[in-house]
Amino acid sequence: MASIPARYQPFDGLEESRLKVSILTISSVLIATMGIFWGAIYYWQDIIWAAVIPWSYSVISFLGIGVFSRTGRFAFFRFSQLLITLVLPFMLTLTLGGLTASSGVMLWSLTSPLGALLFDKRQRALPWFVAFMVLLLFTVVLQPYLQPVEITAWVSNVLLLLNLAGVSFVAFILISYFIRKRDEAHVLLHKEREKSEGLLLNILPAKIAGELKAGQTTIAEHFDEVTIMFADLVGFTPLTAQLNPNKLLNVLNAVFSYMDDLVEKYKVEKIKTIGDCYMIAAGVPEPRPDHAMVVADLALEAMVHFRQHTFSGHQLDLRIGISSGPVVAGVIGRKKFMYDLWGDAVNLASRMESSGEAGQIRVSGSTCRLICKRFRCQSLGEQLIKGKGSLEVYQLLGKL
Repeated sequence: MASIPARYQPFDGLEESRLKVSILTISSVLIATMGIFWGAIYYWQDIIWAAVIPWSYSVISFLGIGVFSRTGRFAFFRFSQLLITLVLPFMLTLTLGGLTASSGVMLWSLTSPLGALLFDKRQRALPWFVAFMVLLLFTVVLQPYLQPVEITAWVSNVLLLLNLAGVSFVAFILISYFIRKRDEAHVLLHKEREKSEGLLLNILPAKIAGELKAGQTTIAEHFDEVTIMFADLVGFTPLTAQLNPNKLLNVLNAVFSYMDDLVEKYKVEKIKTIGDCYMIAAGVPEPRPDHAMVVADLALEAMVHFRQHTFSGHQLDLRIGISSGPVVAGVIGRKKFMYDLWGDAVNLASRMESSGEAGQIRVSGSTCRLICKRFRCQSLGEQLIKGKGSLEVYQLLGKL
């Protein structure tokens, strides 16, 4: 089969178009090879002019494949193949003396509109089918004026069988090949869609991703009870000056990957990372009554892990801030979506974290009231919190 030239740009990146090129080339080689065999039969029957037509088809077809392999002009190649496939069987029918005398060789012209359906736009196939019907009607009209050639009965029957079988075989092979490739493309498309949906779910909560896919353009919702947690790496900024970019990224990736595992384990939502700070929330986008409890469990487990393990060979300290309360949640951005939260609970959780110390989990009074029956919270007294004034702050110590 002729190779497609690299300089032929219109099909680059278009799998369906490359498929059409392959199918048309294969079918052209197949039919041209059959033409040589058909011509040999007519020559053996001493019907020279009838032999010349299929041989001419083979020569023109192989020349067209050669020209296409050098120039990459697929539109011309397609048109020339469809044209000779339409016209030459009609001419052979007239040469042999009509539909009956030619053993139905006119059926090969039907592969022209069929080929147009496969290799061109569907709306362009109709003119080819109309042309086939016109030639067929013209053959019927001319039938009384045609002189049938003399072919032995058994050869005529063999030719009829070969014509019927040949056209059916070519049609079946072409359609089967096209359907197989189409199904393969659908499988690949499904896999790519799954990858895209997986990436979307890595960015947005499943519920929010579903709403976006359903066409909802504005997503904003108020939640009465949500718990927010900020976790920050203490002393990470000086570390950035000591490590090269690759090592620094490996450390940060190890930390965030561990936090991602915790998020999945406790079924809470990762909201975003800000530098070396990791933000999660429980109670959004699906409300849950244990939102404060589950975040407290997660925070305690994370703190223990950071005390006992290193990340890419580096011991890191963590400080955590937690607060609970009402928030507004929604999606912002048009090109790079982000699911974010707004409200006093978010700001207070951030203040709890920034005012804390290494190895400490600070919680607001609102969170302490929700978890005090299961967790030990120590009051750190009233402290001046930026933007909030004087508030009583608590430290989460562990479970009761």
